[in-house]
Amino acid sequence: MPEGGDRWLLLIHQIPPKPDYFRVKVRRRLQRLGAVALKNSVYVLPLNESSREDFEWLAREIVTDGGEAMVCEATFVTGVDEEELRRMFEAEPAGEVAAAQVSRVEPGRTWVTRANVHVDRMASAWLIRRFIDPEARFRFVVGRGRAAAGELRFDMYDGDYTHEGDRCTFEVLLERFGLRDAGLRRMAEIVHDIDLKDEKFGRAETAGIALLVDGVVASCTTDEARLERSGAMWDDLYAQLRRRRG
Repeated sequence: MPEGGDRWLLLIHQIPPKPDYFRVKVRRRLQRLGAVALKNSVYVLPLNESSREDFEWLAREIVTDGGEAMVCEATFVTGVDEEELRRMFEAEPAGEVAAAQVSRVEPGRTWVTRANVHVDRMASAWLIRRFIDPEARFRFVVGRGRAAAGELRFDMYDGDYTHEGDRCTFEVLLERFGLRDAGLRRMAEIVHDIDLKDEKFGRAETAGIALLVDGVVASCTTDEARLERSGAMWDDLYAQLRRRRG
């Protein structure tokens, strides 16, 4: 760990959406290195020679395969609790690291997203309140909007939790918070196909859920009402998908 906790190493990268295996390869490599996701496409390791070598080799691979990457040293002044960051690196095994990601979200935070919510924002808000921050409050903004100090942005351009490559925000939240429940994974496949319209997973339930989502949008005139109405739908869908196999 850095002496005095004041120096860290960051890998900041951008990966093209295709091919899919490239993104998976980088993600798995970062997991093996024990790097912690600080923000979208920003990973951190304690500053030492071994970490520098690992990040520099990975950055070179990313650039060679058509992406962009940089490695830099950093001192955190505001916005990051270094004690919690240390505990995340010290947590063993990997499951404890995922738990540390969830625990760093204080209850009752304000989560900001774009107004006129649709499937990904509805489902992500349900996931946040059900599994990540039970006391979450939601605020809706037009366009890119701005977040006040302490607020978290999701499903927004350059948000704290938003699309990464070919993954929707719901999928990103599952990964970032270590939520590996089979029912949630199946929900993520449905949300993905409705939101991205790419039929990647092709689940039989997708068309029906898409109709229900459109019905919520058509019948609710406010974003708050859409979250409340869709919440019961997501509860029922999750309960059913947990019971299924395969």
